[in-house]
Amino acid sequence: MAKFVYDNVSVTVNSVDLSDHVESLVLDVSVSEVNVSCMSDAFDQGLPGRKKVTGSINFYQDFAASEIDATIYPLLGAAPTTIVFRADAGSVSSTNPTYTLSSTVLTGYEAISGTYGDAAMSTVSFSSGTLARTTS
Repeated sequence: MAKFVYDNVSVTVNSVDLSDHVESLVLDVSVSEVNVSCMSDAFDQGLPGRKKVTGSINFYQDFAASEIDATIYPLLGAAPTTIVFRADAGSVSSTNPTYTLSSTVLTGYEAISGTYGDAAMSTVSFSSGTLARTTS
């Protein structure tokens, strides 16, 4: 099994490459469970329900044009957003898939966060949308 270190992630938000500001990220895909238990079942019975995507990205904040604040703030709670993730900015392949999250909603934006002497950080939260995974 190959192992690697996250040191060259790729993150674009509505086609704006913000990769050089990413400190950390989470892309969480889950499936709800639908209970289909009958009165005679000794144990709960379930079937897979709908998929859901949530997550967050921690950025080093930048208030310059075309950077974090200028890109994220107008999208907060506005029209659907597209975020594209890759574990490595290199070529897309079976070992480096692209995850494209379309029609997601930015649900949170910490524009200013930190304490005295710390790096200026910003966290963006997102939820819902359609996730596509491609390997070529």
